[in-house]
Amino acid sequence: MTTSITQTAINHHLDTQGLICPEPVMMLHRTIRQADGGDVIEILATDPATTRDIPNFCRHLGHTLVHQETLAEDVSLDIDPDEITVADDNDEPTNGTLYRYLVKKKNA
Repeated sequence: MTTSITQTAINHHLDTQGLICPEPVMMLHRTIRQADGGDVIEILATDPATTRDIPNFCRHLGHTLVHQETLAEDVSLDIDPDEITVADDNDEPTNGTLYRYLVKKKNA
């Protein structure tokens, strides 16, 4: 039997929008430590590195990546421009892509 993503109970929410590597994964790691086995954590992120980092985090630590999706593109990044660096570009990005992940903590 397949469970719909919309029926997945979410126990913890992490909004990491505007944060860049390594903060989103560090926040996920902290939340995983506090969560009970089987809890589901929803992560919202705008850092494209999370598309690689969160699946790798799950694979290496044994947690389940239940779902990964792109929610929206060209979203306004409401963050301090000093927190963003772009290689070879003097213009700070003002828009980005919004990603959503559901991670289930492994049972002990």
